[in-house]
Amino acid sequence: MAGSTDTLPSGPPVAVGPPLWLLAELTYKCPLHCVFCYNPTDYLRYDRELTTAEWVDVLRQARALGAAQLGFSGGEPLVRDDLEELVAEAHRLGFYTNLITSGVGLNDSRARRLKEAGLDHIQLSFQDSTRELNDFLSHTKTFELKKKVAALIKAYDWPMVMNCVLHRHNLPHVDKIIDMALDLGAEYLELANTQYYGWALQNRQHLLPTREQLQEAEAVVNRYRERIGNRCRLLFVVPDYFEERPKACMNGWGKVFLSIAPDGTAMPCHNAGSLPGLELPNVRDHSVAHIWRDSTAFNAFRSYGWMQEPCRSCDEKEKDFGGCRCQAYLLAGDAAAADPVCGKSPQHEKVVQIVRRAAELPERPIVFRNDAESRALRSFHQDVC
Repeated sequence: MAGSTDTLPSGPPVAVGPPLWLLAELTYKCPLHCVFCYNPTDYLRYDRELTTAEWVDVLRQARALGAAQLGFSGGEPLVRDDLEELVAEAHRLGFYTNLITSGVGLNDSRARRLKEAGLDHIQLSFQDSTRELNDFLSHTKTFELKKKVAALIKAYDWPMVMNCVLHRHNLPHVDKIIDMALDLGAEYLELANTQYYGWALQNRQHLLPTREQLQEAEAVVNRYRERIGNRCRLLFVVPDYFEERPKACMNGWGKVFLSIAPDGTAMPCHNAGSLPGLELPNVRDHSVAHIWRDSTAFNAFRSYGWMQEPCRSCDEKEKDFGGCRCQAYLLAGDAAAADPVCGKSPQHEKVVQIVRRAAELPERPIVFRNDAESRALRSFHQDVC
């Protein structure tokens, strides 16, 4: 990101623990075109992907620094033909490994190799409980393939973890989504309501539910929890826009989470690349230890010295750390502002108005994640930066 971090606040030096959770975004290439994808909309500018050897070096450095949980993500990580090699190295190093996948590219042969490499966990995404809406939202014909992949996950004795991103189009089907998860033998189902970054922000008018839709869906989830008990754990993540207090985004900036983009850009959260003036370090230029402990970007919003009011004086700041910096920038135009989803924020009324307008008809067509749109945004980024 062009610009200088001199324009951003910087907190005082603080004690820094290890990056317990490492997310390796191996590639932003993906056969799906999901309308709510959290990848950056100009993802094509991250096209110079780390090599196998470079990823292995990152894994070794991060493990030596104390990282314990490792997610292989994307895009679609199965696009990388060295995935098995990276899983094997991660297993040798002692990581708990998780593959976050659409399922496209996972067949019996590849599942066997990943099992032999030591992969601990697979999280499989669905878009809906019906073929029609699943395939529409991803702009691909993948529903039947996903069901086959779910059977493979069970056959190879991995924990069956399903993820479904919720929004106005599929919230009314949440009961059927849960029924599908039960039929597939899922032990965990993450019902993650859309958070508005990346492509989801582009499509917010199409995706944002009404408060009534959200409340009805949550009531359905609670009824299922009572009925099914421990048969399947249901995680229902409420979208930030409907909260009065912000979440502790990534458990605090630079506290436990480290994300590495396909080109080696290191980020304290998935969306940090959207913040202007934040010079994100790259593992090709700096050690992981330097990036985590000493880089300006990772220290920009650590501790509390950077906070504005009302966060600076708030008795909840040690719980929520002021909320999400990326959301603050996207909604308030200032990365150091109080997260506008917070009822104490001077900008909270913007969120209230966005939610009130959720029932209105969208003014623009839905935008599927696609290379042409990303290429245009990449060109725009190069022109202005």
